[in-house]
Amino acid sequence: MRILFIGDVVGSPGREMIQQYLPKLKQKYQPHVTIINGENAASGKGINEKIYKQFLEWGAQAITMGNHTWDKKDIFEFINDARYMVRPANFPEDTPGKGLLFVKSNKLEVAVINLQGRTFMPPLDDPFRKADLLIEEAKKRTNIVFVDFHAEATSEKQAMAWYLDGRVSAVVGTHTHTQTSDERILPNGTGYISDVGMTGPYDSILGVERDAVIKKFLTNLPVRFEVPKKGRMQLNGILIDIDNKSGRAENVERILINDDHPFFS
Repeated sequence: MRILFIGDVVGSPGREMIQQYLPKLKQKYQPHVTIINGENAASGKGINEKIYKQFLEWGAQAITMGNHTWDKKDIFEFINDARYMVRPANFPEDTPGKGLLFVKSNKLEVAVINLQGRTFMPPLDDPFRKADLLIEEAKKRTNIVFVDFHAEATSEKQAMAWYLDGRVSAVVGTHTHTQTSDERILPNGTGYISDVGMTGPYDSILGVERDAVIKKFLTNLPVRFEVPKKGRMQLNGILIDIDNKSGRAENVERILINDDHPFFS
């Protein structure tokens, strides 16, 4: 089983990169399942139904979310019907949507779990205990379990990976929008990276206009963050090969596409 995961898609530049490069990536790497983090896909915060459906049309089989899940209010109108979307599973009980889904590829299934960290983040239920419950449920159907852990602190992401080592196929970090170079396979077979990075404006600060962010640091006054519509763009992702029977990761490879790291088919 080969899984392609693309990190936080930011605004229209990120969507343009998905539309342009996802077919090329699928042709080159031949993934069985493609997963996209779409929590910033609509103007940098949230997602709407049109974008959700576009991602599926462009070749994704699952969409994960994060702390901006609810920023576009119309999500409440479609999230319960969005079969291929998962939001952080450790939101309180009775929250719309789901935190676990199963994606079929030929005769195999991949369980996709979305969790959100609590360090420097809004307080939610314990993601570690929630992971225990969801993994138990997932293992009734498949040994291939993929976790998108949407968290701020690297220490919390590493703790989750070590806590789940040997019980899931991969723990990939999202949220901080900066790709880390610590991809590895832990001793018991769990693939890991602290942050996959973002897909969107390259000459930005975490996907938004530089001047606004700099002004915020200089003045500590409220500013409006906007996603730049023009300029150079990037795509960050990760490719994970997983043993079909055991669910153990066998190879982890970062994907980075920008003007300094051009894509070669």
